[in-house]
Amino acid sequence: MTQPATTQPGFFDRAIVRSMPMLPRGLVRRISAPYIAGSTLDTAMHAVQGLAAQGLGTTLDVLGEAITSRAEAEATRDAYLAAAAALGALEDSSPVAAGVIGAGVRNVSVKLTALGLGIDDQLVHDNVAAIARAMADIGGFVRIDMEDSPYTDATLELFRTLQAEGHDNLGIVVQAYLRRTAGDVAQLAAAGARVRVVKGIYVEPAELAFQDMREINANFLALSRTLAEAGCHVAFATHDDELIDGCRALVAELQVPTDKYEFQMLLGVREARRDELAAQGHPLRVYVPFGAQWYEYSVRRLRENPRVAGHVARETLAGWRRRVGGRRPARAGA
Repeated sequence: MTQPATTQPGFFDRAIVRSMPMLPRGLVRRISAPYIAGSTLDTAMHAVQGLAAQGLGTTLDVLGEAITSRAEAEATRDAYLAAAAALGALEDSSPVAAGVIGAGVRNVSVKLTALGLGIDDQLVHDNVAAIARAMADIGGFVRIDMEDSPYTDATLELFRTLQAEGHDNLGIVVQAYLRRTAGDVAQLAAAGARVRVVKGIYVEPAELAFQDMREINANFLALSRTLAEAGCHVAFATHDDELIDGCRALVAELQVPTDKYEFQMLLGVREARRDELAAQGHPLRVYVPFGAQWYEYSVRRLRENPRVAGHVARETLAGWRRRVGGRRPARAGA
């Protein structure tokens, strides 16, 4: 998912991001806390239930990517299998079971490099297949994330292979900034795939990716139109007002039914806009990341959006000043 492109970060925001490798992990945790559902499955499930009680869908994501061993890949797989079991159990035991199930929380998102892509083709295949089976057993869905361009072909190939093997609870992601994506989307649309459209966050050369935000946004809307016109289920993953308004206009023009599209947003980002869309009747899903690799995810997300880091740093400093200022009169009068 991408961050708003409407306001350029200032010097302070960029300085905070540059200094992040030197910041204490505790401070990074404080800065990133609104955007991560903790380090454990229990904290993630608490977030899922809270969002479901508001009528919002969710997708769980176990943080981690680009692992280097089979053991790490299998550990990531096992974390997803545990998540599937927890999501399935909500149907019977949650006090907000009706809202949880109705909101569509039986949904996970996976990165293939966290499951063995680049290590062993059979390993990543078997791991994703195991997750897909576990999610199918609870009526759930698996979204295969798209990573940087060296993995695009392999990701699309594995998606198609698993679908051909009968895993029909899978979706894929496409990145609007890649020049090749229009061709990929034409094939996915013809196959009736469930597709999430994002801008793209990885640094790619100009020969592979559009560099101008106007071109990226135009392509995002064009890709979304292709998928919607083909009758695919399309997820608009963006916080950009221009794209949100464009996608709202698109579904109105094409009279896309609400079971054929949704908006997707990151946990903790633009919550007022999120709630506004949901109140207007648009299906809305929140991306809920969690896990032991919260620090690596935090650094990457805050580098993507320096304004977030700068804003929270200012709030942290303001809170410290209020606390210090509040103690001074007491010391003077003692």
